[in-house]
Amino acid sequence: MGTALITGASAGLGLEFAWQLATARHDVVLVARDEQRLQRLAGQLNAAAGVRAEVLPADLSVRADVERVADRLREGERPVGLLVNNAGHGIGRFVQGDLAAHETALDVMVRAVMVLSHAAAGAMVERGRGAILNVSSVAALTAGGTYSAAKAWVRVFTEALAVELKGTGVTATALCPGLVHTEFHERAGLDYDALPELAWLNAEQVVAAALADVRRGSVISTPSLRYAIASEVVRLLPRAAVRALSGERRLRDVEVDADEVPADA
Repeated sequence: MGTALITGASAGLGLEFAWQLATARHDVVLVARDEQRLQRLAGQLNAAAGVRAEVLPADLSVRADVERVADRLREGERPVGLLVNNAGHGIGRFVQGDLAAHETALDVMVRAVMVLSHAAAGAMVERGRGAILNVSSVAALTAGGTYSAAKAWVRVFTEALAVELKGTGVTATALCPGLVHTEFHERAGLDYDALPELAWLNAEQVVAAALADVRRGSVISTPSLRYAIASEVVRLLPRAAVRALSGERRLRDVEVDADEVPADA
């Protein structure tokens, strides 16, 4: 893989991706909004793993920032062999919610994924090797508001990208985890006690499974047997039943790890 670029690298799954890739001797480019936190992480990775950890502060809801990250992906002198589109955005209900927050979430979870995937794929195809890992969610199969809609877009987009990249030496994988124990849920105010422990996954295991699936060239990565089975069940259910089940819980209760969290979370 060489160098890996990780968005949302300062917390949650992004942080775990950074550590696992660095300890596997991959240089990393760390992307998130909090430069101070990224600098601290870069120092820790360099000291612990002896790899080059590059800091690239960016707000992926800002188009100019997204383009700066895309330019880094296009660089030929220090090529990125793995792009991890992990950054997300915590959002609540749509109708009575803040429309601006939903627009920001769309920019981070859809537009940025598209722009960065395009930049990475173009550079990787020219070299004949590389991998793109886009973080979706099992929520992509539900009807959980704009979050589920965005994650459904990521899943289908990644599948389409994998089809287009076939035979180029470049792969595309959509990671579709369920609930993961990460800092995000604490920052978003999610009530851990409201959900059974069986519903939660360990970030270390999720990332290890995702990277193993990238190495295998898998298009869909669903860590844990229980979520793989649950995903198949939901996929086969009539959509009316899926809508009914989705209506019984608030969107925030099915969100997965994210680096971008609204100020009121």
